[in-house]
Order: sequence, then C-alpha cells, then structure tokens
Amino acid sequence: MSTLYVVATPIGNLEDITLRAIRTLKECGAILAEDTRHSLGLLQHLGVPKKPLHAYHDHNEAEMVPRALRWLAEGTTLALITDAGTPAISDPGYRLVRAARDAGYQVVPIPGACAAVAALSAGGLPTDRFTFAGFPPKKAGALGRFFEELAGSPGTLVLYAAARDVVEVLEAAVTSRGDTDVAIFRELTKTFEEVSRGKASAVIADWTATPRKGEVTLLLAEPDAPDWDDETLRAMLDKGSLDDVRAATGVSKKRLYSLKLGR
Repeated sequence: MSTLYVVATPIGNLEDITLRAIRTLKECGAILAEDTRHSLGLLQHLGVPKKPLHAYHDHNEAEMVPRALRWLAEGTTLALITDAGTPAISDPGYRLVRAARDAGYQVVPIPGACAAVAALSAGGLPTDRFTFAGFPPKKAGALGRFFEELAGSPGTLVLYAAARDVVEVLEAAVTSRGDTDVAIFRELTKTFEEVSRGKASAVIADWTATPRKGEVTLLLAEPDAPDWDDETLRAMLDKGSLDDVRAATGVSKKRLYSLKLGR
C-alpha cells in the first residue's frame, strides 16, 4: 500500500533537516510542495533526484486532495512538504492527511523543525503547558475577540505573525492578558536570528522605535492569577457552587472548601 509521508523541512538553517527526511525525499515517488520554486532549491541542495514536484497550497487544496489520493491509489509514494517547518502546522496539509487516512492509506510523520517548538525550547517561558493559536487576525475588532476567546487557555500562548504586525498584536494582548512576559523570535535559526524578551510593554516600545521585517514566533506568558480575598470568595460561594467558583477563579478546591465551612 502506498504511503503519504509528512516531512518537516528547515525553518531557516538548511542543516536543520534529519537524515530520515533526506532519505524519504530521495526515495519517494513524488513531492507535494507549498511553493515548488522555493522547494526546488532545497531539493537541489539536498541532492534529491529530479522527480514529479506538485504545488499543494491553500488555493488549490480542494483540487489537489483527490489528485493525491489518485496517485496513492496508483501506487505512488508521496512526500508532503511546506516552505519551512512541519506541514499542517499553520500550513496546508491536514485535509490531505485526513483524506489519506480515511481512504486507508498509511500516513507517516517525518519529524523535524517546527518554529513553535523551537521558540518554546529557547524562550525561557513555562513549557509544561502551552496553547498554539497560529496567526492572529489582522483586523482590530477580530484581534480583540481572538484574545478574548483565548483568555482561559492555560499555559504559554504561542503565535505566528508578520514582524510588521507585532506591535498591534502585543497591544491587543496587553489589553486582554495584562503586561505579561513575552519572547519574540525573528529569523529563527537564520544568520541574523534575533530574540526580544521582557515585559510586553517594553517590547512594544522597542519594536515601535525600531520596526523589523520578516516573520516571527511570539510567546506570551500566562497571565498571573488574581489575588482573590476571602471575603470576595465567600460572597461568590454564597451565590454559586464550589465547582463554579473554582472554575471562575482558579482558586484551589481545598481553600474554597475551607471557606465554605467557615474555617
């Protein structure tokens, strides 16, 4: 049975690709690439023999999924790659993966570079829990709603954005989440990699004074929990259940139980 390989490619430094990924690209029957011109340079650099290279991106995904399934049915092993990083992570791919699995074909991940994970590993913010939310919307109203919807998400928040949008994104984040710690990675793994760390307000001031170009990965620390006083918590417990108050405040069940018993 034919196989669809989901192959991670470098996000900057061309050496950030696994031996297994190179072998898979050399041995597969055809490659699906987000931008064939961009990927052709990488494939030539890796010494991948010339083979069918098909464009697979957001604008042609609907027509390419059935074509890819037909190639799999004909016995062609496919490799799916994106311009940088891991396919289907804020990039095209999940619809093809789902369709291939639903059709009974084997789908094999070939792991490697991912900007979100790379930033988390070196950002210095908590990584035990994190929420990846991809690219935020550009319109101000939608951006505000975006952060409102993420208000209850636990752990560090991970976003992708264009450098020109960073100040606007951080300003909206501060309105919703407060002046939390942030880390911004620009040109990740490239020669001029840059990391900006600090309070969101300080990073906003820096990026306003010195605009940057390119794309970035943003890490935003989880907001500090409010310091709930006993009197407020007792009033909330009088009106709602212990579980409801715990969900709304994040206060431990033990403390709420003690307050409810009047201790």
